[in-house]
Order: sequence, then C-alpha cells, then structure tokens
Amino acid sequence: MDSKIGQSKPLMIVTGVVLVVWLILAALPFFWTVWGSFKVQADFFSRASFWDAIFGPATTRQTGGPFTGDGYRGAWVEREFYHAAWNTVIVTVCVTSISLVFGTLGGYALSRSTRKYTFWILMAALVFRAMPHITLVSGYLLPFFELNIWGYLPTAIIVLVAINQPFTIWMLHSFFLSIPRDLDESAMVDGCTRFQAFRWAIMPVMWPGVITTGLFSFLLAYNDFAVTAMLLNQDNQTMVPKINSFLGTVQTEGTIMYAVAAVVSATVPLFILVMFFQRQIVSGLTAGAVKG
Repeated sequence: MDSKIGQSKPLMIVTGVVLVVWLILAALPFFWTVWGSFKVQADFFSRASFWDAIFGPATTRQTGGPFTGDGYRGAWVEREFYHAAWNTVIVTVCVTSISLVFGTLGGYALSRSTRKYTFWILMAALVFRAMPHITLVSGYLLPFFELNIWGYLPTAIIVLVAINQPFTIWMLHSFFLSIPRDLDESAMVDGCTRFQAFRWAIMPVMWPGVITTGLFSFLLAYNDFAVTAMLLNQDNQTMVPKINSFLGTVQTEGTIMYAVAAVVSATVPLFILVMFFQRQIVSGLTAGAVKG
C-alpha cells in the first residue's frame, strides 16, 4: 500500500503542475484584458515598455489616476453598445428557445422511431451542420433582399435556428437514447398518451441534457459573427459585429479601448452563466455519454 502511494505522488504532482499551468494560460488572457480595459490606449498597447500596461503612466497623465472607465463610457454611452447588448439578448433567447422546442420533439421522435429513414435524416442533419455558415448564409441573401426582410432581427433568428437545429437534434437524440424505452412504455400502460409520456415521464429525466444543449445553442447565437454581420444592418447589430465595428478601417483615439471594454462586457456574462450551470453541464454530458 505504501509503495502504491509513493508511486502515485509523482503523478499527482505532475498532474497538479500541468493543471496549474493550464489554468494560468487559460485565465491570463481574460484577466489581462479586464486589467487593460481600465487603461488608455497608450498604456495598454505601449511599445516602449511592458510595465506601462501595469502602472499606467499615460493613464495617470490623461485622466489623473492609474485607472479609468473611459473605455466603458465610450462603448456603452457614446457608441450605444447597450443597443447591441439588447439585440443579443433577443437573438440568443429566441434561438435557444425555438431550437430546444423543435430539438426535443425531433430528438425524441427519432430516438423512438424504428423506421429506416431515421438514420438518413440524422445523416442529412449532420451534413447540414458541418457546412460552413458563410455558405448557408449566402443562399439566404437573395430571397431576403427580394422580400425586403434583410437587416432585421427575425431574419437572423430564422437562419441561426436553421443552422443550430441539426446540432440540437443530434445532441438531444443521443440523450433520449440513454433513457430506457421502458420508461415511456410504462407511462403509456398507466394511461398516458405518447405526448403525455414524453411530457411527464421523459422530460423530468432529460433536464440535464436540455440545459447542456441549451447552453451550447446559446453560445452559438451569442458568439456568432458570420450570420449576424451579413444579415443585420447597423441599427440591429448584435454585440460581436458591434465590437468589430469599433475596429474599423478608420480609427480615432480611444476606439480600440472601446472594443476592449466591450469584449470584457460581452465575456463576463458567459463566465457567470457557465459557472452557474457547471453542475448541470457536467451531469448532462455524462448522461449523454452513457447509453441505456
């Protein structure tokens, strides 16, 4: 027993060191960006000395202190970043909700179907999901222009749902396969219809999988650039295209710091969301990995 403990100690030390190094490498860029968002451009992007970004001499000269909120003020007030944030909320909530509704129904139907065409439906969904987003968006542009619906949020929502739906069906299909058929059959023996069995017997067991799939759907819509940049006009931009607009070809003093502050503003909600749902995510992924 002592020899086994002695042999495992070096492995534990190596594992601990690797985890610490990985954590530092993963977290450092985010914390560095948060720190820099409270500096002026001359400090955070200084070529003279790395320490300018730490101590902020130019920030002190320009604002009277080592930290400033000018980047956040410029992004949220002058450039009205709150409009883009609100548009992002609308898009992500709609895309996630619609994708989950159709994904749960479709995933459940395919998981319980014995038809041969079920396999080909899943293969078609997989091929559609693997296609580059830019290819799919280009096919929508002409009808959207002809119908005069380009530039509006519902247009982007429709396309994002179409892109995201194959993923939700595939993922939820695998979760439903991990639930024994005996569960819904027992519910139907007790007098439930197929939909009642799905609603009252299957869905309570499926919540970890639904939350996990919903989070990935949320991230797809939240972080999307290609679809929203091509389908939304300036007034209806979401956060990611709006941040990109801060870094246009013509730059004025401070606009880069607007982008840095906006990046921090857009990243913090994701960090909080993942931390809040971390247990459900792990539980859902584990459940989906074990069949039957």
